[in-house]
Amino acid sequence: MSNTLLEVDNLQVDFELPTGTVSAVKGVSFTIAENETLALVGESGSGKSVTSTALMRLLPEMAKVSGAIRFDGENLVEVSHSRIRKLRGNDISMIFQEPMTSLNPLHRIGRQITEVLKKHRHMDSGAARSRALELLAQVGIPEPEKRIASYPHELSGGQRQRVMIAMALACEPRLLIADEPTTALDVTVQAQILDLLADLQKRYGMAILFITHDLGLVRQFAERVCVMRQGELVESGTTAEVFANPRHDYTRMLLDAEPSGRKAAVADSAPLLLQAGDVHVRFTTKRRLFGKDEKFEAVRGISLDVRRGQTVGIVGESGSGKSTLGRALLRLLKSEGQLRFEDTDISGFDKSQMRPLRSRMQVVFQDPFGSLSPRLTVGEIISEGLRVHFPELNRREREQRVIESLQEVALDPLMRKRYPHEFSGGQRQRIAIARALVLKPDFLLLDEPTSALDRSVQMTVIKLLRDLQQKYDLTYLFISHDLAVVRALADTVLVMKEGQIVEQGSAEEIFAHPRKTYTKTLLEAAFLNDDRAA
Repeated sequence: MSNTLLEVDNLQVDFELPTGTVSAVKGVSFTIAENETLALVGESGSGKSVTSTALMRLLPEMAKVSGAIRFDGENLVEVSHSRIRKLRGNDISMIFQEPMTSLNPLHRIGRQITEVLKKHRHMDSGAARSRALELLAQVGIPEPEKRIASYPHELSGGQRQRVMIAMALACEPRLLIADEPTTALDVTVQAQILDLLADLQKRYGMAILFITHDLGLVRQFAERVCVMRQGELVESGTTAEVFANPRHDYTRMLLDAEPSGRKAAVADSAPLLLQAGDVHVRFTTKRRLFGKDEKFEAVRGISLDVRRGQTVGIVGESGSGKSTLGRALLRLLKSEGQLRFEDTDISGFDKSQMRPLRSRMQVVFQDPFGSLSPRLTVGEIISEGLRVHFPELNRREREQRVIESLQEVALDPLMRKRYPHEFSGGQRQRIAIARALVLKPDFLLLDEPTSALDRSVQMTVIKLLRDLQQKYDLTYLFISHDLAVVRALADTVLVMKEGQIVEQGSAEEIFAHPRKTYTKTLLEAAFLNDDRAA
C-alpha cells in the first residue's frame, strides 16, 4: 500500500468581503497517496480551484484558511512563507487552466522554464538551458531547439499547455496539481495531454490532483474521485465505484449531463438559405518590399448548401479553418468564391452593402464575456442592434423587445439593469443569444458557444437552442470541437482539416460510420471509454 503523501483535513476557506463572509470551501477532507491520481470534480463555483489554490498557499489576503493540509506530514497551513516558497516548484507544482494568461507574453518560453531551474535548483545558464530542452522534448514539443526561442503567442493552445507542463515538472515534483488542464482544447489534443501526464507520472513517480468539470476525462484518467458541490465534498470513492453506483443525487446529475437526443434531418425540398461555391480565404503572413507577399490559405475551395431550419455542424481541430469559414460565409472576412443568401448574390458585398442583411445573419461567439461590453447594462447591450437596424422603434418599443428577448432565453427581464460581470458563464451565453435573437434573424452562426461551460450548463443551452430553432424555424451553422454537442444538435456535419472538407454527411452517418481516418481519430478521442459512441 502506498504511503499517504497529502492529507487535507477539515479544510475551510472563507473570504472576508465588504458585504460579509463567503464560505468557498466547507470542511473538505481527502487524501492522496504517492503515485496516485485523485480527481476533484464539480461544476464552476463548487470550490475545486479554491481548494487547489489553498494547497499552494496562493489565496489572497482576504481569505481565511483553517483546518490542516499535511504534505508528507508537514502542515502547510502553519509553515512560514519562505518554507512554502521552497516547497512550490520543488515538491508541489501546478498547471493552471489557461496557459496564455499564466505564461509571460513578453518572455520567450526558454527563459520562463530556465528561471524555474535557476531559482529552485540553482543551475547555471548552460545547465538550465540543457534541462529546458530535455523537458520540451519530453512533453512532445517539436523542434525544441527552435521552439525554445518562441514567445507564447507563437505556439498553439496544445503546445502552450505542454510548455506549462514542462515548467511544472522542471524540478521533478512529488505532487502535481492539474487545474482544468484540457479545457477548451481539441479532443485529440486533450487525449494527447492526458496520455502525456500519465507517461510523465510513471517516469517521475509523482501523485496528481486532477481538477476538472468533465467526468468523461475522469473515467479514463483517475483512480479515485471526490465530488464537490457548493464548497462541500458530497461523494468520494474509486472512480469505478462512483461511476457505477453514484450515491448522491448531484453526482448522478453530473453523470447524466451528457448531451443527448438527435435532430431530425431537414428535407431536401426545404428552401436554400445560404449557398457557398469554391470559397477561399487567404491571409498575408509576411509583406515584402520586393517580390511577392507570403500568404496562408486558411480555407481552400469549400462549397456547401444550407437549407432553412437546418443545423450544419462544422468540426475539426484548432487551425482547421472552421471559424474562418463561418466568418467568410457571413462576409465578416474577405473571401473569394460565390456566396448567395436566399436570392441575393453577396459575393462582392462590402460593409455598407451587408448592413441591411446583418439583422438576418447574426453571430454568437465562444466567449460571451469578451464580446459583451462591461460598461453597458444587459438591456443596453441587447438593444444596441435595435437602434442600428430598427431606428423607427421608440424607447418603449425597444424596451419591450429586450424584455421579450430575455424571456425567450429564460432570464428574468429585471436582470436587464445589471452588468455582464454579475452573471455566470451560462447566463452570459444566454445574454449573447438574446442579443442575436432580438433582431429576429433567419441565420445564426454559433462559434464554440458551449466550449467553456459545465456539462450541465451545456445541456440547458443546447435545449434552449433546440427550442428556439423549432419555434422560429432558425438555421444554425454550429462550429465546435466538442463532438458530443455537435452530435446532439446537428443534422448535417462537415469535418474540416487544414482548410478543406475531408468528410461530410448526415450526423447519423458521420458518427455511426465515419469513412475517413481523420474523422475516426476525432471520434475515438472524443468518446474514449464511452460505449454510447457506437
